[in-house]
Amino acid sequence: MTRLATSSPTSLALLLASLILAYEPLRWLVGTWTDPSYPSTGALYLIAVAALVLWSMTSPVRQNSIGHRQMAVLLLLGAALIRLTSQVLAINVIGGVALAIDVFALATLLRTGERQRAVSPFWLSVLFLFTLPVERILQRLLGYPLQELSAKLSCGGLGLFFSDLSCSGIRIGLAGKDVLVDLPCSGTSGLMLAMAFLVILTALYRPNLLTAVLWIGITLGLALIGNSLRIALLAVGIAYPESVLEADVMAQPLHDIIGYLTLLLSMAPVLAFYKPRPAEWRAAQAVFSLPVMSRPLQKMSALVFLSLALFIVSLPRHALDVSSSTGPQPLPLTLAGEVGVDEALLPIEEQYFLQYGGHAQKRRYGPMALTLVHTSSPLRHLHTPDDCLRGLGFDVTFLGSRFEPVPTALYRARSKTGGDWRVAVTFTSSTGETTHNIAEAIWLWLKRPGTTWTSIQRITPWTLDEPQRAAFEAAAGAALDLNTRTSGIFPAQKEKRI
Repeated sequence: MTRLATSSPTSLALLLASLILAYEPLRWLVGTWTDPSYPSTGALYLIAVAALVLWSMTSPVRQNSIGHRQMAVLLLLGAALIRLTSQVLAINVIGGVALAIDVFALATLLRTGERQRAVSPFWLSVLFLFTLPVERILQRLLGYPLQELSAKLSCGGLGLFFSDLSCSGIRIGLAGKDVLVDLPCSGTSGLMLAMAFLVILTALYRPNLLTAVLWIGITLGLALIGNSLRIALLAVGIAYPESVLEADVMAQPLHDIIGYLTLLLSMAPVLAFYKPRPAEWRAAQAVFSLPVMSRPLQKMSALVFLSLALFIVSLPRHALDVSSSTGPQPLPLTLAGEVGVDEALLPIEEQYFLQYGGHAQKRRYGPMALTLVHTSSPLRHLHTPDDCLRGLGFDVTFLGSRFEPVPTALYRARSKTGGDWRVAVTFTSSTGETTHNIAEAIWLWLKRPGTTWTSIQRITPWTLDEPQRAAFEAAAGAALDLNTRTSGIFPAQKEKRI
């Protein structure tokens, strides 16, 4: 392919096609940074990507080469195919992956890997993946095994120093104190930071792929060890408060300080020993080089690419994970002496369930309320209350979990208008499992995809008398048969979380 002028019709057609394909995924991605229901820090990683590109671009190209334009065109074609999949299956994350390929193409075109201050285009695109709501995805898909693994590693370390230790699942007993390794302590946040740190180093060092993969495994292991060390220190602080001068290790900023210190300690070996030699990538570019094309053929190819882009974005979206038809569960007419009154779904909720299946019910009982969501696709419909409540403008605090009479996660939600609520949520399946943990519910569903899951939220005013709250919870549990269901994977545990 001959050299193209930046302002040529062929280049403009390619640029326009790329923008058409990138518009919807980019709009969704920016929305995840600004929507309170997505606890995403993706914009910070975009700043890191931009800083690395700028740092490289302010240095000269070391030598002239061919093949980077052909490589960029191939990458854009690959991104278009991924965007096609995203459009047809209505899965926004796949569209986000296509944006990462676009970043790969752009960095290749800018020759960031061939400059005096070289930065690998491939690893820049990997770093861009962190701008997606990756932590939320990891927490939902891998939160359960990470909880179990973190608890086991922490118990193993504590067992070297303490004899008054008991471990059961995600429960750690130390000095008569019960500590629960709940979902926020699964280590996904630290894992994200550790991997982003390694990816940045890899983008700068540009090693061969085998070396990079080896160090990815090492970094994963170190991050898990660092998280287990953090859990162990918090457990010691809870069991022996005199060891930390009676300070509350669960209060801020001490809680986060412990987390960051253990993360820095676990990443110290990476910083000290990860200094690989740069690999030669020109051979890979040569393999993917396109044959030289005449100008008419270039223009025709650009026109075909533009037409393909318009075709892709015009395709109808058919979500792969639409829930099957689920009938509404009969809600009690009265609870705790209060007559139930149905509440309508918000328009955005109605549209969502119309598009993706599933079913939701809301009923108010005096100052209290029940909200149920039924689905055979929990990855699409089920979430913790803080996801939707933050999106509605609430300030949400996770309070921990309890396991009697049923596994329940507890939240406090405060509105800007002064409303203050206690939200209790339990997830139940059509086969009888019950859990407080959304990651466990998804893990169980992945083992048996045909099951139907229901989220049961009990909402009460924060100032409600405890006997009245307990009566409402007991009545709701009896009416919905919660007390007769079995726990999911975790054994019964007391409430005390990290």
